[in-house]
Amino acid sequence: MRFLIAGFGSIGRRHFRNLITLGYDDIVLYRSNKSTLDTDEIKNFVVETDLEKALAHKPDVVIISNPTALHLDVAIPAGLLGCHLFFEKPISDSLERIPELRKALEIGGGKAMTGFQYRFHPGLQQVKKWIEDGTIGNVVSARAHWGEYQPGWHPWEDHRNSYSARKDLGGGVILTLCHPIDYFRWMFGEIQSVWSAYDNIQSLQIDTESVADIGLLFDDVIGHVHLNYIQRPGKHVIEIIGDSGTITWDNKDGVARYYSVKEEQWLEYIPPLDFERNTLFIDEMKNFIDYISDKSEPMCTLEDGIKIQEIVSAIYLSQAEKRRIDL
Repeated sequence: MRFLIAGFGSIGRRHFRNLITLGYDDIVLYRSNKSTLDTDEIKNFVVETDLEKALAHKPDVVIISNPTALHLDVAIPAGLLGCHLFFEKPISDSLERIPELRKALEIGGGKAMTGFQYRFHPGLQQVKKWIEDGTIGNVVSARAHWGEYQPGWHPWEDHRNSYSARKDLGGGVILTLCHPIDYFRWMFGEIQSVWSAYDNIQSLQIDTESVADIGLLFDDVIGHVHLNYIQRPGKHVIEIIGDSGTITWDNKDGVARYYSVKEEQWLEYIPPLDFERNTLFIDEMKNFIDYISDKSEPMCTLEDGIKIQEIVSAIYLSQAEKRRIDL
């Protein structure tokens, strides 16, 4: 199986290393050569800076890990050629070319999957199971808080030049940290309405929104997501309130907890001892490879990714029009 990795920033490099770990070393790289990361580890691999030349190597799979706004520039021609596509989330920076993407995959016949790796977190999988089992009764409220200091993500580069900080590359805190929107939808079903407020943090000197508060209305649950690019120390937690208890999860240690009204105490689920952050990406890639090999269903489909794109577009529209947007 031949893989083409589009983009060799931090996430492209992670996928490259994970493929090697999984035993796949027939890899071609398509990159701009603008990354400031060391490239010694790819010196024995084919590197192309022209997409047509990269696709001429006839990859079976294309991993879309270039900047968000450039995803479909690679995905559509690759899809037309029958390549299977793995999208780093989000799918794109707008819905404009989604019909073209669907048509390309229909013509080419390849499969596609979206990379929302938090669906593979054992703590969040346990949270989902508790919800489905009615462990805390009927859920009424779900909150996620995710704040990180964006200039600290890639110390080797000027944070203002990274894709997450640039509007022209599809950056901004809402798109870049849209995972909670996805995992809440995974847990609670379709989102019916959204409302939002977001702003730029001037001290970061970037041109995208860097703090956001988002309301999500599900059938029976009211959700809230807070995102920011400024918080130190970082914090990524959730709290889910039911009429018979409460669930919490903290990304720092991965532990999920629930308060049992019956037992009047907190009970917890601790991830396996060998679990680490990269486990999410390894398990995600295994799932994708099994999917395109007809061995399993995808944990997160292309349509899941497109749905998040629709929700994000509604979030931006909500502030622009100062109203709740019904989906």
